[in-house]
Amino acid sequence: MAKIIDEYEIEAENVIVNVEIIEYGNKPVKYRLILQEIGIGTEALLDQIRQELVLDVDITTAEILDPKVIDYIKSKFKSKAQSILERKIPTLNEDTKSFLVSTLLNDIIGLGNIEYLMHDENLEEVIINSSSEPVRVFHKKFGWLITNVIIPTEDQIQNYSNIIARRVGKQITTLTPLLDAHLITGDRANAVLYPISNKGNTITIRKFARDPWTMVDIMRVGTVNSDVYALIWIAMEYEMNILISGGTGSGKTSLLGTILPFIPPNQRILTIEDTRELQLPETLYWCPLTTRPPNTEGKGEVSMLDLLVNALRMRPDRIILGEMRKKQEAEVMFEAMHTGHSVYATVHADTVSETITRMTNPPISTPANLLSAVNLNVVQFRDRRRGIRRTYQLGEFIASETDKGVDVKANIMYRWKPSIDKIVPHSESIRFFEELSRHTGFNMDEINENIALRKRILEWMVRHNVKGVDSVGSIMNQYYLNKEDLIKMVENDQSPQRIFNLPNPFKVAKNE
Repeated sequence: MAKIIDEYEIEAENVIVNVEIIEYGNKPVKYRLILQEIGIGTEALLDQIRQELVLDVDITTAEILDPKVIDYIKSKFKSKAQSILERKIPTLNEDTKSFLVSTLLNDIIGLGNIEYLMHDENLEEVIINSSSEPVRVFHKKFGWLITNVIIPTEDQIQNYSNIIARRVGKQITTLTPLLDAHLITGDRANAVLYPISNKGNTITIRKFARDPWTMVDIMRVGTVNSDVYALIWIAMEYEMNILISGGTGSGKTSLLGTILPFIPPNQRILTIEDTRELQLPETLYWCPLTTRPPNTEGKGEVSMLDLLVNALRMRPDRIILGEMRKKQEAEVMFEAMHTGHSVYATVHADTVSETITRMTNPPISTPANLLSAVNLNVVQFRDRRRGIRRTYQLGEFIASETDKGVDVKANIMYRWKPSIDKIVPHSESIRFFEELSRHTGFNMDEINENIALRKRILEWMVRHNVKGVDSVGSIMNQYYLNKEDLIKMVENDQSPQRIFNLPNPFKVAKNE
């Protein structure tokens, strides 16, 4: 029996549309986009207007190929479309006019009804498999869903591929049937043309989070607790190195993004990613770098290794590596660690022990003795049955000399206990606190006092439901610039609102 289990509104180009999530049995199955129906007469009128727009709106080739002028092109078409509609149907109400203008824009320079899906912040992936199948989406809450959006022809899908390619100054043709594009919105689009994709032309769009997770969000849903975050915070403040491990979709990059505000605001941060996913507060001194694939002639590639090597020449204090996959990347990363740079990276591995195995075997093949440069290893886990992500382990690497060389073992300090869904202490630290004491000069009592203070601040942020990357950044900024004032607010359980209105001393206005 079908029933609606969720419904909400999304806004795209000033048009409000409704979404329904439909369940069959006990399984969410369908994503229904509810749009105004367009009758035969209206469709005929829209066809006329489309032809007029194409003829009347003067768009140069340079403008079409320039991804930075897409908003200007939209405004040109929008203004002209409104003018034509007002002339042809002067009695048209504003809501219907907005919907028809949006439909025209989406059809001429956009991706049709796919544009509405792109404006749904609940979606992570939008996939067109062929014209014979409905579009599918991956919903943050409900997983994979079938939509009621259907692309009528293969030519239309290829046209959408061409539109995406033009937005980034690329081409996709029968000779070059593969497209991988990072859009200016941060979304990543991949297209494969028939017959390489045997069912038909296909497009996969991974949506970039407009409102990324923060440490407050992560704690509220139980992914990480304040004990683990407090340890990570003190490690990052005092420039210790951290590896984040986990399987696909376990939340490695999300966790990495949430811990970066712990970095002091006057330090230079370089992030290196294949796809721009990380978003840092405006309070931080940040330079994002992204890789570039080769062109159709096999030239122009900028690899992660190229960026990592170049980053060392850019006077960084902190280097964030989106994902480590190869031996050369690991060699440069550990070289950076040993030359005094703080490095944070992600790697595919399901436990602390497996992280050691993965790091010391092909294709990464890091010498075991280098792993001692990593101070903490955080392991993320995705429970697919319950649809939750958790920090599975927080551990350290313990190296010892043997007859066969250096042997590295895992010491688990915290672990997730599935039966009670809580992160609990597991073993005492063997080297982390000793190294932290060497970095800071603190004794153990002072270290515990510092960790307890950080826990109180984090729990205060959760109580007051601090929202958004920049709000979290403002509180971290206050911690480093005026700690006494922040501590007083936390102890009195005052609202953090006043902090959000403070000027950022590291940001200079144009007229200063």
